[in-house]
Amino acid sequence: MSEITIIGGGSWGLAMALMLCNNSHKVRVWEYSKKNVEILQKTRTNNDYLKDIYFPEDIVFTNDVAETFCNNPELVILSVPSSYLRKTLELHKENFKSINERNVKAIVNLAKGLEEGSLKRMSEVIKDELPINLHKKICSLSGPSHAEEVACKIPTAVVVAGENEATLQYVQTEFSNINFRVYTSLDIVGVEIGAAVKNIIAIAAGVVDGLSFGDNTKGALLTRGLAEIQRLGQALNANPETFAGLSGLGDLVTTAISQHSRNRFVGYHLGKGRKLSEILSEMVMVAEGVVTTKNIRALKEKLNVSMPITEEMYQVLFNNKNPKDALIDLMSRDLKSENEDRI
Repeated sequence: MSEITIIGGGSWGLAMALMLCNNSHKVRVWEYSKKNVEILQKTRTNNDYLKDIYFPEDIVFTNDVAETFCNNPELVILSVPSSYLRKTLELHKENFKSINERNVKAIVNLAKGLEEGSLKRMSEVIKDELPINLHKKICSLSGPSHAEEVACKIPTAVVVAGENEATLQYVQTEFSNINFRVYTSLDIVGVEIGAAVKNIIAIAAGVVDGLSFGDNTKGALLTRGLAEIQRLGQALNANPETFAGLSGLGDLVTTAISQHSRNRFVGYHLGKGRKLSEILSEMVMVAEGVVTTKNIRALKEKLNVSMPITEEMYQVLFNNKNPKDALIDLMSRDLKSENEDRI
């Protein structure tokens, strides 16, 4: 039994809290929204994030920064959107300084994306903000895993990646159960890049559905989308094999086809002709792929990596390009060999 603190009480943070509580761990959740904390404390539910899920009294919910680490956690989970990760870490800076290095065994990131401006991966942002003696404890968990299904104990497999084998094995042991299987990887670059870029391809997959195109279209899109993920990853010295795994192909397919996917939802309504601002205004949760598209586009320009699907989604999201025209332009590019590096 471990003492666990989760920073962020959105759908993923709540699903992790429930799953880890069911693993007999003691769980404390800090959430920025005082209103959401009060609802959870009073009703033990939050139907905006996880409908009809009850959270046991054993899970402690707080909005008080001073109380976040009062349980002296062995495991800290960061479950906030990528856009808010650095600000949240700054808010908890004193808490992380107070951590007993010998006691804390892992700091697990769940956010997927790049930081705007710096274009840093999430583990790099965390290293910027945490004391250097905690850096080897940092890892990222990713894979085909919707919070709604994890909370309902639907069988799920994910991967946790980091630089320290002992840290990864600890997370693997603490998280795994009959419904949630965790693999380990030392390729944190590949895992984080796969996690980020698949959200862009999921938006494109939603566009395909919104335009009422078929399985042929989506199959081609996902295949060429995976090629884009691989090219960017290799430019960053990631292991190419990572992208055939859970954080690459697995997460890509799941996010692109699922009704739970917020990124697919955005793309679907874009394909139906709605404006991005209108779509986002109706969403309770964050679609990470929107801001990620801007950031990945900046990174691929910096590295001179060919990513035509990412480019077209950028034009649709930020320059009001007609989604149908974007897909037509993808189909009309110069003909190339399938394995040509720069398609």
